[in-house]
Amino acid sequence: MAIEKSLYQRLGGYDAIAAATDDLLQRVTSDPEIGFYWRGHSTDSMKRDRQLVVDFLCQALGGPVIYRGRDMKTSHAGLNISEHDWQIFVDHTVATLEKFQVPEKERQEFLACAASLKDDIVERS
Repeated sequence: MAIEKSLYQRLGGYDAIAAATDDLLQRVTSDPEIGFYWRGHSTDSMKRDRQLVVDFLCQALGGPVIYRGRDMKTSHAGLNISEHDWQIFVDHTVATLEKFQVPEKERQEFLACAASLKDDIVERS
C-alpha cells in the first residue's frame, strides 16, 4: 500500500509554495480593503514577512522546513482583523490556488488548514 505524499509534496514543494506566496502577498498587499495591514513596512520587513510565510506554510504542509516565527495568535494580536478581512484574504487565497491550477482535493486541504488558524487571527466579527 502506497503512503500518500504530504500536501507540501503534492503542491510542488518549496519553490511552488514560494511562488504562490509571492502571488498571494501581491494580491493582499495591493487590496484596497486589507492592504493597509502592510503599509509602512520597509522592503526588508516585507522580505522577512514573506520568508516567514513561506517557512510557515512549508512546515504546516509537511515539508522539511523549520518555521522560526511567532505563533499566529501572537503575530496577529492587536491588528483588529475582522471576519470581513478574513474573507477577503480567503478569496485572494482561492484566486492564487486557481491561478496555480491546484487540484480540488489539495485546494480543499489547503483551505481547511488555513481555516484552522482563523480563531487565532480574527479578533472581531
